[in-house]
Amino acid sequence: MDQAAIGWLQGLVIAVIVTRLLAFLGLERLNGNHVRRHAHALPEAFTGVMDLATYQRSVAYTLARTRLAQVEAAWEAAVLLLVLFSGVLPAAWTAFTGAFGPGAWSGAAFLFLAATALSLSSLPLDWHAQFRLEARFGFNTTTPGLWWMDRLKGLLIGAVLVIPLVWVLLRLVGWMGASWWFWGWAVVVLFQLLMAFVAPVWLLPLFNKFTPLPEGTLRDRLLALAQRTGFQARSIEVMDGSRRSRHSNAFFTGLGRFRKIVLFDTLVEQLEEPQLEAVLAHEIGHFRLRHVPKMLAVASVQMLAGFWVLAWLAGRDWFYAAFGLPADSLAAAFLLFTLLSGPALFWLTPLFNRWSRRHEFEADAFAVRAMGGAASLAGALRRLSTKNLSNLTPHPLYSRFHYSHPTLLEREAAMQRAEAALPTETRA
Repeated sequence: MDQAAIGWLQGLVIAVIVTRLLAFLGLERLNGNHVRRHAHALPEAFTGVMDLATYQRSVAYTLARTRLAQVEAAWEAAVLLLVLFSGVLPAAWTAFTGAFGPGAWSGAAFLFLAATALSLSSLPLDWHAQFRLEARFGFNTTTPGLWWMDRLKGLLIGAVLVIPLVWVLLRLVGWMGASWWFWGWAVVVLFQLLMAFVAPVWLLPLFNKFTPLPEGTLRDRLLALAQRTGFQARSIEVMDGSRRSRHSNAFFTGLGRFRKIVLFDTLVEQLEEPQLEAVLAHEIGHFRLRHVPKMLAVASVQMLAGFWVLAWLAGRDWFYAAFGLPADSLAAAFLLFTLLSGPALFWLTPLFNRWSRRHEFEADAFAVRAMGGAASLAGALRRLSTKNLSNLTPHPLYSRFHYSHPTLLEREAAMQRAEAALPTETRA
């Protein structure tokens, strides 16, 4: 056994987890201080977006979320270090495999139970976020019963879907030999595509009620938009998002003939019809510009690289020994890789967010062209920023790490440029 490699890996893992935590806490503090400097007076750029009282409430909301995020990050890092280095993981593994054997089914079940146990450790903070922080600022509309039911449903669906999937991945070693990692990647990609068909039809209705958008001017307006932008959808539906939160959103889901447009009922209540049309035009822009296939392709390449790294680590005895687990157990390698990948990939989030923000700019420009101007989408974004108490003054470095969307001012400036490029005859 290479003791030097074991010690090196243990030190590296501790350094990555601690460094990630310090960076996260530093970014939160940097952003909090940046927001406080603008707290007492409404910045001139936001005149007309929200009044001073609402702006100061948005600052308070941002700072409250900042404090909670710091606690969550510290707790998450502490739990992860405890799981990896306290001996609890090998003890649980030994007890479980001793009771149920070392087979693929028991390995898949252990992975699922370990993930469930880790998620349970965050429940108190999740509860506080929903029933204290969100309630304090008027966003929470869910009940404790519904909150627990959501988690129970998620747990049961996860057991039904994840355990068989992991069993297949673990069995691939015996079926495919050294090339198992490539076939494992292919299985997961196919599973994700299958979920794109299954989720809108069978899974989402388990959590929310979807009703067709009633006949009327809004439906006519949205259908006309879909027709002139070449977007075919099975239906336009309203989701009862208000059962859980006053936050709002819109999206399309599903593939092929199962594709449908979904509007939160809170969004319908908060926006005027031209603004709703502009929001939908933005979502259609993502579809027409093929952002979803592009993101899926990049994610698939990343996953392929991840499977290759996992396969390489799974063949190294020191990888298991560093955490007290038995060698040559692919289930153990899967678990360790899952636990370690999050802290390691944190440093790549600015790259992913930069790409995502570019897509948002492109979808905004599409919406400007579809609407013949920027006024409707800009008005929608301003109203949503007010309703959601959005942070209007994030620190630029914090934004790079945490914002997959550009800031309001960045989006408005880009939309104005897109509007200026429109031919005069196409402007509304």
